[in-house]
Amino acid sequence: MTYEHYIGAIDDESVLVECGPMRLVIRAWSQNQPLLALAHQAAEESISFLERLARCRPQLSRPVPQIGELPQDELALVMFASTKSIGEDDLTPLAAVAGTIADAVADWLFDQGAIRVIVENGGDIAVRLVEGESANVGIRPQINSRRISHVIRLEGSQPAWGVTTSGVGGRSLTRGIASAVTVLATRASVADAAATAIGNACFVEDKGVLQSPAESLDPHTDIAGLLVTTGVGELQPGNVLKAIENARQRAERLTMHGTILGAFIALQNEIAISDGLEPYVRPVDESYGGR
Repeated sequence: MTYEHYIGAIDDESVLVECGPMRLVIRAWSQNQPLLALAHQAAEESISFLERLARCRPQLSRPVPQIGELPQDELALVMFASTKSIGEDDLTPLAAVAGTIADAVADWLFDQGAIRVIVENGGDIAVRLVEGESANVGIRPQINSRRISHVIRLEGSQPAWGVTTSGVGGRSLTRGIASAVTVLATRASVADAAATAIGNACFVEDKGVLQSPAESLDPHTDIAGLLVTTGVGELQPGNVLKAIENARQRAERLTMHGTILGAFIALQNEIAISDGLEPYVRPVDESYGGR
């Protein structure tokens, strides 16, 4: 499958790639100098990554337990393994597609000698750092708002990081009601699938929750037959905290198993930060409510 695409510089440090469902912003540095030409090359590589996965879509659109013969493509196998590690039978490997492509581009840049890499794929971010380098990633408590409430600080003591977000109003469908769930892991592919699962867990039955069959919103969805959230209104007293607690417990189980490092969960004006994320995160807006 071949997609029409656009590649162009946003500024002196960033290259934008728009290709089918993919929208990447690629940044790479060496000795504090932006590697814009290398980022352009990575942009071309990203299109080939997307086209490879598009050819595997029929298999990748099935829930993990229903996949028989695996696609013989390295990236498709990463998607499968990342999603399987979450341990939910209704997730398909497409839950990890954005993070997997971000990882692949970041790895390519790192292999070419970049010492600091940040690749964002529609809000799902892969970071690569050598020892001595660092990066900050902002957290938005509302997925469709630009306001940042917290920052995750990443250090080069660990070379690979993934920071991904899921929630109502994002570009992917969600079965939960979270305003935003941001997950930190050592790979964006795993963080991507985990954010989907934790976002789904952020749910309670409430008349303020509006849901529709996934296929009514997207006839090509990989989760046909499941209800997804289309809106969240005023919730009954206690239900906000109950939904957040459901998600926090899911995040803690994934952290305990070593699948992720932690999660930030926001629903309306309440937040929760899982224990594993605490060492990495700090608030930037002290007025924002939360626990």
